[in-house]
Amino acid sequence: MQVGNVTTPFGRRPMTLALVKSQMRAAQVKPGKSVDKWKVFRDACDARSLLGLRDRALAVLNALLTFYPEAALSEGRNLIVFPSNAQLTARANGIAGSTLRENLAHLIDAGLIQRCDSPNGKRYARKGTDGAIETAYGFSLSPLLARSEELALLAQRVVAAQRHLKIVKERITIARRDVRKLITAAVEDGVFGDWGKVEAVHIALMDRLRITKTAEDYERLLEELELLREEVINRLEVQGIQQKSDTNDADIRQHIQNSNTESINELEPRSEDEQGGKPNPDIGRNIEPIKAFPLGMVLRACPEIAMYGPGGNIQNWRDLMAAAVVVRSMLGVSPSAYQDACEVMGPENAAATMAAILERTGHISSAGGYLRDLTGRARRGEFSLGPVLMALLRAHGQEAKRA
Repeated sequence: MQVGNVTTPFGRRPMTLALVKSQMRAAQVKPGKSVDKWKVFRDACDARSLLGLRDRALAVLNALLTFYPEAALSEGRNLIVFPSNAQLTARANGIAGSTLRENLAHLIDAGLIQRCDSPNGKRYARKGTDGAIETAYGFSLSPLLARSEELALLAQRVVAAQRHLKIVKERITIARRDVRKLITAAVEDGVFGDWGKVEAVHIALMDRLRITKTAEDYERLLEELELLREEVINRLEVQGIQQKSDTNDADIRQHIQNSNTESINELEPRSEDEQGGKPNPDIGRNIEPIKAFPLGMVLRACPEIAMYGPGGNIQNWRDLMAAAVVVRSMLGVSPSAYQDACEVMGPENAAATMAAILERTGHISSAGGYLRDLTGRARRGEFSLGPVLMALLRAHGQEAKRA
């Protein structure tokens, strides 16, 4: 059966719009263009994941390139090779005939070669009286020449992604070792705290590491590990400050939550009775400001605030702080309460705290009073934003799974 210029038996594919576009692109090679065939091949190998090719297909492409006598693919030269299946099989490490035909079809579909069939479906070349090839039927390598720049860019993308993933994995290794050492040191030194819960979170993250596959999952895991590390360090720093101030009897509120906890304990409102009457007066300790967390993590944990940013979007910290001012007014938080939060927590963390309060607004009766309570606890070194963001991230993840 003949369909266009591509026959269907023996693994040959019918003519498709994609193949037509590939042929048109191959026909538009710039005059005088030339490229090293093995460089193009290496780029195709590096970009194989984006091209949807496996190693067998690349082995067949390598075999085809060996039948092209020149080192460079050049416009104006005959770029058609015409080996028989037996010759291709021999140079492609002896793969089976059906596998050969299947991978030739994959190379055509990927737009790396082009089939040029003869009237009888055979591959051959007709030479002139001077011995030069006048007409050839087989597989054209012109798509490789036409797409050389594109393949190089694809290869660079893959290499950059691999390098980024390698760096992320290295940072994960460093972060998990740091957390392990910090927990061990805290337990051995008898530092006050529920280190069993911290250990449970660490173990849960390590369990996820064993099944993580995608770059996005590795990045999320790294963020949570670094968040856990910062939380442990903050807790140890607070303990050091308390020991120096002779206030070791103060009960430090536990921040790191069990990995299975679904509630957002740090943002649940507390009545005056639960707080023992009015909040304790702020203790004038020299507590370092809370460290700012990555903006991307804040937005994933608190997606509701995005609509209040300039143009309904948040692209940087300035946008988040502008959105927090809008939310502050909307929730009835006084300017003085928000200004106090900015001075104690820092403007970035104050904005992130407003975003978290917005995310849990249905569970908080007085946003203004609650922000003042959080600000007072932050001044005393008893509040950290990290566990709040981690808990919100987990809550959104569980909601997505249930959906």
